Amino acid sequence: MSVCDKSALEISEMLAAGQISSVEVTQAYLDRIATVDPGIHAYLHICPETALTQARQADERRAQGDGVTAVTGVPIALKDNICARGLRTTCASRMLENFRPPYDATVTARLRNAGAVILGKTNLDEFAMGSSTENSGFGPTLNPWDTERIPGGSSGGSGAAVAAALAPWALGSDTGGSIRQPAAHCGVVGLKPTYGRVSRYGLVAYGSSLDQIGPMTIDVKDAALLLNVIAGHDPMDSTSHDVPTPDFLEGIDGGVAGMRIGMPKEYFTEGMDPEVEQTVHAAIAALKNLGAEVHEISLPHTRYAIAAYYVSATAEASSNLARYDGVQYGEREPDCKNIIEMYTKTRARFGDEVKRRIMLGTYALSAGFYDAYYLKSLKVRTLIQKDFLNAFESVDLIAAPVTPTPAFRLGENTDDPLSMYLADVFTVSLNLAGYAGVSVPCGFSSNHLPIGLQLISPAFEEARLLRAAYAYEATAGFKGLRPVR
Repeated sequence: MSVCDKSALEISEMLAAGQISSVEVTQAYLDRIATVDPGIHAYLHICPETALTQARQADERRAQGDGVTAVTGVPIALKDNICARGLRTTCASRMLENFRPPYDATVTARLRNAGAVILGKTNLDEFAMGSSTENSGFGPTLNPWDTERIPGGSSGGSGAAVAAALAPWALGSDTGGSIRQPAAHCGVVGLKPTYGRVSRYGLVAYGSSLDQIGPMTIDVKDAALLLNVIAGHDPMDSTSHDVPTPDFLEGIDGGVAGMRIGMPKEYFTEGMDPEVEQTVHAAIAALKNLGAEVHEISLPHTRYAIAAYYVSATAEASSNLARYDGVQYGEREPDCKNIIEMYTKTRARFGDEVKRRIMLGTYALSAGFYDAYYLKSLKVRTLIQKDFLNAFESVDLIAAPVTPTPAFRLGENTDDPLSMYLADVFTVSLNLAGYAGVSVPCGFSSNHLPIGLQLISPAFEEARLLRAAYAYEATAGFKGLRPVR
């Protein structure tokens, strides 16, 4: 078995035992990326020289025994909307194609301080706006399980990189399902932490009240280990919560006996792919067999979640992206006759989906429509939050599908934005409420496409969430499965 087929925790243990060096691990991944990634396009930018320099430093650190952590020398990939000092951070947009930030995001700094090795930056839907990674300004990422299909989005590059063994783990960001949805489609684990658990400082903003950085890994223990590194209060982020950060690996094998799990009836609806519904039901039955109590619950305002999300998120996007005007931020078109022409040509660098969301958000915030759309979306958001609060009075976790269908074909929904938006129907509520959720592989369709089980916890209960995910993973038989390439 190649080192690239190992989990991050297994690589950490090999490094600790002196069975392999970080330079050898890093070179193995760089070689595999060079061979496999041209057919996947998981990465936008690869950093071989800086990665090998970091690997040599990690080996020296281990040799000296100075400040060694569990991730020292372990390679990682970063979604390309997470700033890394000196490395291109483009958000998959022509607007930022030459941007090299002069600072690290807090999560990047924590990884560097822990001795992790940054392999490169992964592809995404432009400015994280999409559900398929087809909206990248630099071309789509392909699903490693079937390269005629999408990997999910917007963190499709990170999901595909982990699935195809092009990185042992990666970071993604989740605004409306952008970690969990590609994790489900790529057959990996994707964790969206509670809003405020992980610092957003240095994450290029899409929807500031919704965005959250989280791990994408080959198994649940890796997700817990990576969350240990990146979680914690950060004074640089005013939305970061100052709450205790436990060791998420501690007690992860505690099982689910006696745990009360809610199954929302609104998440099993007409229009779902029958294979997804059957597979998720089987996964929930497996949790019951492990000793959990399963109860049907109701989240009655779920039907309004997509509408509320796409008003709130686009409104925040229109505000956040106003700065990319060729004067304050972003590329500037040269040789323009006046400022109007400069604005017009500069903002033409945005792709169609980004333009669509800017226009939707600007309309929702405009005079005469603010109360009718944006204010109403905030009221609906409060009702959705109350639904979850009420549910968690009687259950410990919620179990549901991640997506209504397996991965669809490239181009299938490109001309139908509404169908694309509905791919997030089971994930956006969680971002509106701010709670934590994880996608765990739970089976395959008849076309051998991965399907994910979504588990949802109350705020700052990631330890409980990971314990249940690990209990399911340990007996389900889908841990660490990868496409044959």
